[in-house]
Amino acid sequence: MMLTSFEALAMDKPAFQTTQGFSLKIMATNWGFRGTMDEFCAKAKKEGYDGIELWWPGDAAGQQELFTALKKHGLAVGFLCGGSSSNWQEHLTQFKASVDAAAGNTAQRPLYINCHAGRDYFSFDQNKAFIDHTTQLAKKTGIGIYHESHRSRILFAASIARHFIEKLPDLRLTLDISHWCTVHESLLGDQVETVNMALERTDHIHARVGHPEGPQVSDPRAPEWEGAVKAHIAWWDSIVEKKKKAGLPLTILTEFGPPDYMPTLPYTRQPLADQWAINVHMMQLLRKRYS
Repeated sequence: MMLTSFEALAMDKPAFQTTQGFSLKIMATNWGFRGTMDEFCAKAKKEGYDGIELWWPGDAAGQQELFTALKKHGLAVGFLCGGSSSNWQEHLTQFKASVDAAAGNTAQRPLYINCHAGRDYFSFDQNKAFIDHTTQLAKKTGIGIYHESHRSRILFAASIARHFIEKLPDLRLTLDISHWCTVHESLLGDQVETVNMALERTDHIHARVGHPEGPQVSDPRAPEWEGAVKAHIAWWDSIVEKKKKAGLPLTILTEFGPPDYMPTLPYTRQPLADQWAINVHMMQLLRKRYS
């Protein structure tokens, strides 16, 4: 039988040296899921995910619902924390309250905390305050706390991220490189050195495939996106190889999103593909390739 290019990537496992201590956990996103937390956790567990990633619940009822579902279905968790204010000091206060609560909760220790903090228009020193706080918190708690390469946030562009990487040796990343493809309108072939610096600092991956004109291809299984898919796989391969060689854990979130990340048909707004099915297919590909 003829394999598609996407299927062939799952079968063509790289021969990486693996040192004891490496582990891979693949997480599900509740972004776009319409249902209860229990229903989401049950579905993620049934599909074969190791855990879930979602925003830290700001209220006691939401926290209780989450922790009950996690325990019932035997899932790990990673938290998203951030801020929303356009005022720097208010934003920092919001972020500290969220990340401190997520790291300090006693109901379930997270595998990691992923930070959606800061703004692209804050100054270097203002954004540095967010990173300084998480650096101290990570050392205090032993929880991996990472800042995401995300549009509108601190690390919105590869060139900006490089400046932070060079200045802050303790900065650790969640790599969602699809954003940089869009910001720089390329597959980053002209910024190889900068991308490699980011790969060295990455502890968590958001596995969504972007392209020069957008942060999400319509369906990574479609042949027209082969070039973009292979570029992302090559970046992820590099991270996995480093973690396997060093005997360190790695977490990956499959994060293809719903509309408007998912393209839709005009007028009807019907999505062009099945978001959940794409994420599950991506999870299966990555588990086969990296297990």
